[in-house]
Amino acid sequence: MTITIATEMTLAEKSNQLPEETENVASAPVMKDQDDMEKGHDSSRRSSSSSSSSSSSDEDSDDALATNVDDPWAIVEMVDDSEKWKDMTTKAKVLRVSINTAKIVTALGLLYFFICSLTLLSDAFRLISGKTAGEIFQQSELMQNPVVGLMIGILVTVLVQSSSTSTSIVVAMVASGIITVHMAIPIIMGANIGTSVTNTIVSFTQIANKNEFRRAFAGATVHDMFNWLAVIVLFTLEIATNSIFGIGYLEWLTGEIVKGVNSTSGSGEVRLLNAIIDPFVDKIIQLDSSVLQGWAVNDPDYENASLIQQCGNITEPVPCQGEFLFEDTNMEDWGVGLILLFISLFMLCGCLVGLVKILNSMMKGHIANLIKRVINAKIPYVPWLTGYIAMALGAVITFLVQSSSVFTSTLTPLVGIGVISIERVYPLTLGSNIGTTTTSLIAALAAPPEKLQDTLQISLVHLFFNITGILLYYPIPFMRFPIPMAKFLGNETAKYRWYAIFYLVGMFFVLPGVVLGLSIAGPIALLCVGVPFLIILVVIAVIKILQRKKPSWLPRVMRNWKWLPLACRSLEPYDRQFAKCACCKKCRPAVEENGPSSAISVEITVSSDSLTKDSS
Repeated sequence: MTITIATEMTLAEKSNQLPEETENVASAPVMKDQDDMEKGHDSSRRSSSSSSSSSSSDEDSDDALATNVDDPWAIVEMVDDSEKWKDMTTKAKVLRVSINTAKIVTALGLLYFFICSLTLLSDAFRLISGKTAGEIFQQSELMQNPVVGLMIGILVTVLVQSSSTSTSIVVAMVASGIITVHMAIPIIMGANIGTSVTNTIVSFTQIANKNEFRRAFAGATVHDMFNWLAVIVLFTLEIATNSIFGIGYLEWLTGEIVKGVNSTSGSGEVRLLNAIIDPFVDKIIQLDSSVLQGWAVNDPDYENASLIQQCGNITEPVPCQGEFLFEDTNMEDWGVGLILLFISLFMLCGCLVGLVKILNSMMKGHIANLIKRVINAKIPYVPWLTGYIAMALGAVITFLVQSSSVFTSTLTPLVGIGVISIERVYPLTLGSNIGTTTTSLIAALAAPPEKLQDTLQISLVHLFFNITGILLYYPIPFMRFPIPMAKFLGNETAKYRWYAIFYLVGMFFVLPGVVLGLSIAGPIALLCVGVPFLIILVVIAVIKILQRKKPSWLPRVMRNWKWLPLACRSLEPYDRQFAKCACCKKCRPAVEENGPSSAISVEITVSSDSLTKDSS
C-alpha cells in the first residue's frame, strides 16, 4: 500500500521535520525534489559504500554518501565497474588498450579542432563587426572620459573576441600618437573584462545537465567576477589618485619603471600554438590584421579595405587564388563572418560535447580519482603555496598558447564534469590573466624607437593591473570574493537556466552599452542614473550582510526580504512566465511543470503487514 503526501514548503520551512504521522516510519523512502533528481547523473559516478551486516554501519555509509551527493561542488568520485586487469584474457587486454588509445587520440583531435573553432569564432566576430571596432577607437575626444574608455574596451574586446587583439590595437594607437597612455589605461581595464566572454559562452555546451552546468558556469564566471571586482577597485583608485595627485596609480607606477628604458626598438613574436592551428585555420579564412589597425589610426589607405587577406598591395588588392576557402566569394565581410560564425559554433559545440563524453568515459576508477586528487591536492606542510604554483602554471601555459581564452575555455568543461574544483581553477585563471599580458609586451617591442617608452608603459599597465588585482583578491582567503560570487551565479543558473543568457547579454552588451550611451550624453545624465543605482546596490549589500551577521541590528520586518513583492526578491515569477514558452517547456523536467521549485513531494511506502499489526 502506498500513501503519497504532497506538500508545498517555502525555503524557510524546508528545515522543519515532517508531520508526526510520518515520523514513526523509519525506513520510508523519500522522493527527492527536482534538484536531487537531476543529480542522478553525477551520483551514479560516485563511489558507493559496500554493504555490511551491521545496520549501524549501513546508516553511516548512507549518511556519508548522502552528504557527498548533496554537495554539487564536490569533486565527482567515479565508480570503476569495469573488469579488473588481472582477471582479463589476453584478447580483452589488447581490446582495452586499443580502445583507450583510440579515446586518447580522439580526445586530442577534438581538443585541436576545439581550439581551431575558438580562432574561427574570433575571426567571425571581427568580420561581422567590420570597421566598427576600429572606428570606435577613433573617437579620441570621447575617450577623454575614462568611463567611456572603459566601456569601449569591453565592447571592442567582446566584438573581436580577443583581449590580445584589442590591447595590441591600443598599443599601436599609443605608438602612432592617436591616444595617450592616460587615455589608454581604462581601455586596457575594459579589455580584461571583455576577454572572459568566450569561456562563459563555452559553458553553455553543458546546459543539458543541471549539475555540470552549475559547475561549468561557475568555473567560467569566476574569471568574470575577478575582472569586474578588480576594475571596480582599480578604476576608482586610478580616478581618485589622478584627481588628488595629478597622476593615477598605474600610470605613476609604470612610468617609474620605464624611465630608464633606452629608445631602441626591438621585435619579437611567440608562435607556438599558432604554428599548430594555422595550417587548418588558414585553409578556411585568412585575415589581414594590419587593416584593423589601419582603421583604428584612421589611415585613408584602408578606407575601403577588406579584412579578408588579399594578394598584392593595399591600394590595388587582388584576390588570392587557391589559398583558403573564403578567398574570392564576392561577399561582404559581414556575410562571410555570419557563415564563419555558424561553422565555428557548430565545431565548438560538437567538439566540446564529444570531448566531455570521452572524458566522462575515461575518468573512471582509481587512476582517474588519483589524477583528480593530484590536481586538487595541496602541498604537504605548505598548503598555502599550492595556489601560487597553480597560478604560475596558468601563466606559463597561457604564455605558450598566447591566448587566455583558449586556456580558460579548455578548463571550463573540466570543471563542469567535476575533475577540477572551483577553488583550484581560480588561481589557474589568475595566472592566465598574467600570461596573456605577454602579447601586448611583445607588440610594444615592435614600436618605433621614439615611442618605445610609451608603448612599453601601456603594456606594463596591463601587467600591473592584473598583479594588483591578484594581491587584492587572492593572498587573504577572506578576500577571495570571486569564488562565492561565481558559486551563487552557478546555483541561480542551475535553477533558472534562462538566467545564464540574461547574464551573458546583460553583463557584456547591455550594461557597457547603456553606460557608454549615458557617458556620451554627458556627465549629468550618467550621474543622475548611476548614483541612485549605486546607492541602491550599496544599501542592498549592507542589509544582506547585517541579515547574516547582525540581524538584531535590523528592524524585525527587515530581517528577511519577505516584505518585498515576490518579483523583487525572486526569479520564480519570471521563471513561471518562461515556462509557458513551448521551447522552454520541452527542456524542463516533468516535475518542474507540475509545480514551483519549492514544492517537495514525499512518498511513503508502508507495507500491508505493518498496517495489519498496527490495527491489531
